[in-house]
Amino acid sequence: MSTQPNQQNAKITLYWLTKSRAQRIIWLLEELQVEYDLKVFKRGKDQLAPPELKEIHPLGKSPVIGVQAAGAEKPVILAESGTIVEYLTEHFGRWMIPNQYVEGKEGMVGGETEEWLRYRYLMHYAEGSFMGLLVIALVVHNIRKAPVPFFLKPITNAIAGKIDTSFIDPQLKTHLDFLEGYLGQSPKQGEFFCGTSLTGADVMMVFALEAAVPRAQLNEKTYPKLYGWIRRMQGREAYQRAGEKVSEASGEQYVPYSDMTMDEF
Repeated sequence: MSTQPNQQNAKITLYWLTKSRAQRIIWLLEELQVEYDLKVFKRGKDQLAPPELKEIHPLGKSPVIGVQAAGAEKPVILAESGTIVEYLTEHFGRWMIPNQYVEGKEGMVGGETEEWLRYRYLMHYAEGSFMGLLVIALVVHNIRKAPVPFFLKPITNAIAGKIDTSFIDPQLKTHLDFLEGYLGQSPKQGEFFCGTSLTGADVMMVFALEAAVPRAQLNEKTYPKLYGWIRRMQGREAYQRAGEKVSEASGEQYVPYSDMTMDEF
């Protein structure tokens, strides 16, 4: 891996948890071509993160990164995907942030570029409106497959089914319909979400859309633009390197959520 001149001699460490949002941060680091250390944590039988992660950040969640500047006594510890993506791109990859203002309208209200407005929106939308819905969908799925006495199974199935049909399924359709159109209206009509090249917003969106493939039957017939975008992102050399890096470090073959079944989540 080559080192970009803008690494500033900083030491970057990513604390990666299996089946977590941390995978897209590895992808980002590979796109930025900066050197980093990878610390692997595996989920327990309860599917929760091990307690050791709380030694890095009090919430014990992943992703978490440490960025230690040359000469600094201790690293800056950052949690939350959006914060991490913004920090890494601002310091090591400004080319992944669209220009904020139209030339001649710097600092003016309404002078923002379409690309930047899309970028700022999706950086918040990915983990806000969209990912929250998918987490609810996963919880409901787990209710349906929970080991309960046989005479309670019809009740738990009925509850899960009602939530799916009355809330989750229509909401997912609303979001995916919106995203299919939003992607199609992007400057390159679907190649990237914001502009003519990859941005941090594409990195933020990948995890949730991969998870939507098995949950919402997102495929090349139902949502061709979104499905094509997912496969293009997965085909990027940096994405492939990220999967290989994790497979080597964890000893387990990395499989994106788009290629799993709901029961494998």
